[in-house]
Amino acid sequence: MKTLTRFSNTLMERFLPDPYIFVAVLTLVVFLLGLGLTDTGPVEMVDYWGDGFWGLLAFTMQMVIVLVAGHVLANSPFFKRLLSSLAGLARSPGAAILLVSVVSIIASWINWGFGLVIGALFAKEIAKKVANVDYRLLVASAYAGFVVWHGGLGGSIPLSIATPDHPFAGQIGVISTADTLFTTYNLFIVLVLLITIPLLNRWMMPKPEDTVTVDPAKLEDPIEVEEPTEKTPASRLEDSVILSLLIGALGLIYLVHHFVRNGFDLNLNVVNLIFLILGIILHGTPRRFLAAVANAVKTSGGIIIQFPFYAGIMGMMTSSGLAGVISDAFVSISNEQTFPLFSFYAAGIVNFFVPSGGGQWAVQAPIMLDAAQALGVDYAKTAMSIAWGDAWTNLIQPFWALPALAIAGLKAKDIMGYCVFVLVLSGIVISVGLYFF
Repeated sequence: MKTLTRFSNTLMERFLPDPYIFVAVLTLVVFLLGLGLTDTGPVEMVDYWGDGFWGLLAFTMQMVIVLVAGHVLANSPFFKRLLSSLAGLARSPGAAILLVSVVSIIASWINWGFGLVIGALFAKEIAKKVANVDYRLLVASAYAGFVVWHGGLGGSIPLSIATPDHPFAGQIGVISTADTLFTTYNLFIVLVLLITIPLLNRWMMPKPEDTVTVDPAKLEDPIEVEEPTEKTPASRLEDSVILSLLIGALGLIYLVHHFVRNGFDLNLNVVNLIFLILGIILHGTPRRFLAAVANAVKTSGGIIIQFPFYAGIMGMMTSSGLAGVISDAFVSISNEQTFPLFSFYAAGIVNFFVPSGGGQWAVQAPIMLDAAQALGVDYAKTAMSIAWGDAWTNLIQPFWALPALAIAGLKAKDIMGYCVFVLVLSGIVISVGLYFF
């Protein structure tokens, strides 16, 4: 395994470009595939790209806030002490890899945004504590846990079809999470991944001479707070703990009310509000909070620039019918037994070009649900097959890795060599769960 991972890392370091180059090449690939596999002309493909380019603006802003707010929270004195204490549980490099893997899987199962940020922050803190641990593998282990998100409490597809009046309710009705998230096959997949991914990550630990460590001092992220030269009414407000506590209290009251009304509805907006409110409270004063924000914003450039390109790709994939062509190809070779499996593989391929759970469901659901009806396959299992496919290939798709990489200070090529093996393992586990259960 050490030889294989060294070879994989070498390939990624040589041939995997910066994520911006990746999305630029992917744009051209989808453009050419649209011309070759559909009846769409070049001008139409350009229009689909341009019309879709700004389609993820709201989501892009959500991702920027989850990155910035998570970064701000992690730099608060209290949270630094908390992460440091948890990181102290790891006494060796092997224990560090196992610990960060388990924490990231559990956090991602609770909520994907929560898992992305907490996993990366925890990996960074452990690297400060544990000597001789490979930093690339540590961050890769944190990101690998993200693969379970669509089988967890924040899965967008199972939550969508459990909502009254969802777009496909007329065809499939409302499907309870008892028939999706809490089925035997889904719990089997999650549990086996919880056990096997940490063990695989531990197995991939490089030899001492190949280990890439990081100077703990370089992981420190000091916040420069500019103190006022004189006390004025404005400066007193900027240093007011009371103001921060009042705003914090407002947010906490809203959050309590939200959970009382909606149950455990931990959507991305709620996660962002939790991070922001806790950041405001734990930094003490508006001055310290704003200094932490200014420090955190520097890490969000990749998301701001690249996400519109993915929105353009989604526009070409959906409007040209290219996503449907891919889905139809898998449907044509399926039967009642293999349909969930091939739906999973089709979703994994489509996810490369439409890396959004909600967007992918909108594209594939009409085709896959009609096929499920014709073949007599359970609608709920069909939906979960697409959900797992959407989550699966995120392991080698830089789109979702950007927040974690920004926090860790790494590039995609630094972790993808390890993620390839997690992709293979998780693909086998998910396939077994969907086929035999």
